[in-house]
Amino acid sequence: MSITANDPTRKTWLEVPENSDFPIQNIPFGVFLTRDDIITIGTRIGDTAIDLGALHQLGYFEGIPLTDDIFLQDTLNDFISDGKKTWRLVRNRIAEIFDINNKTLRDHEEHRKVVLFSLDEIEMQLPVQVGDYTDFYSSKEHATNVGSMFRDPDNALLPNWLHIPVGYHGRSSSIIPSGIPIHRPQGQTKPKDSDEPVFGPSKRVDFELEMAFITTDANHLGEPIPIEEAEDYIFGLVLFNDWSARDIQTWEYVPLGPFLAKNFASSISPWIVTLDALEPFRVESPKPEKKLLPYLQTTGKKSFDIKLEVFLQPENGEENKISESNFKYMYWNMSQQLAHHTVNGCPVVSGDMMGSGTISGPTPDSYGSMLELSWKGEKPVRLKDGNTRSFIEDNDTVIMRGFCQKENYRIGFGEVSTKLLPVFEPKKK
Repeated sequence: MSITANDPTRKTWLEVPENSDFPIQNIPFGVFLTRDDIITIGTRIGDTAIDLGALHQLGYFEGIPLTDDIFLQDTLNDFISDGKKTWRLVRNRIAEIFDINNKTLRDHEEHRKVVLFSLDEIEMQLPVQVGDYTDFYSSKEHATNVGSMFRDPDNALLPNWLHIPVGYHGRSSSIIPSGIPIHRPQGQTKPKDSDEPVFGPSKRVDFELEMAFITTDANHLGEPIPIEEAEDYIFGLVLFNDWSARDIQTWEYVPLGPFLAKNFASSISPWIVTLDALEPFRVESPKPEKKLLPYLQTTGKKSFDIKLEVFLQPENGEENKISESNFKYMYWNMSQQLAHHTVNGCPVVSGDMMGSGTISGPTPDSYGSMLELSWKGEKPVRLKDGNTRSFIEDNDTVIMRGFCQKENYRIGFGEVSTKLLPVFEPKKK
């Protein structure tokens, strides 16, 4: 089935600002609370949010096999479970409805009143109920930088890194949508001048520039997903800030990896951009430096040219761009990650989320964490106001944006923005 929604010449009767992340060729999916306090599944074109639940009830998806309540839910999980054919049919139909030459909804004022919302009339929610969350460690530049800092620079990568997409299981309960502030975490750390650990607030709170993909129901227990089929089970991607407490992590991660340092908060952008929408921006992944085992070997263009930016905004200050990177730098692509994740028979279900791992590029201005940008705090990052940052301070806001660009349009993700508040203080009774 062709992806007619991607027609680069298509125009819409909705107003779309120049260089919007959300032209009619995007059609992402999300969940929002409406002005009437109703939660619905929707999409977005320009700065207009579209209530897909209302659109469905009014008959605009006639001919597509959808249950009556598929868009009247507080998560996208059931819609994602319907599979790739349904996702494509729905995106194509939405593109038709909002095509500049289609008068059906355009000229129906009563229908428009219940279907269309301005962005200030809605409140974005977490788009899926995340059952399980896995974080990979798939940027060679990032892994090399971290290995150089904390181990031998000549042997920065551990022996397994070039053979498997390294990952660990995260905590889904602390995944939050953009705009929700978080508190500085507390835990055990071990000062350099002490033989014993101490308890207190993390002094090295960091962001991690990542993307994450959302899966559909993919396999049964014991059934691996073949690498050539992996993309059929990937619904789309979001921007992902996987917050980290570096000093807590340094003390706890041997021998079983990060724990409290990584499970206090992870922030995602609220609109899921489908793989179909990203199709025109495919690029080849970096060539493997070691011969891969057959179940990890891919052909064709399995990565995407997604430009990524990180901004740091002090309280009452202006945004400072501190990093520019790109998703295409990832050494291990999503197909390899999903194939490896399931090769042992691990089942994957609708709404599961897989983080890419920190995305760092080849130059210092493309590093994807403060740990790298300030090189363990030894080279603080200077801001416009003259202040510096080695790590994230209380009341700083970290903003990540991402988009794909062609001459005639761009497909973007909006942003994921999160403010770091001081340590949580219980209310006095």
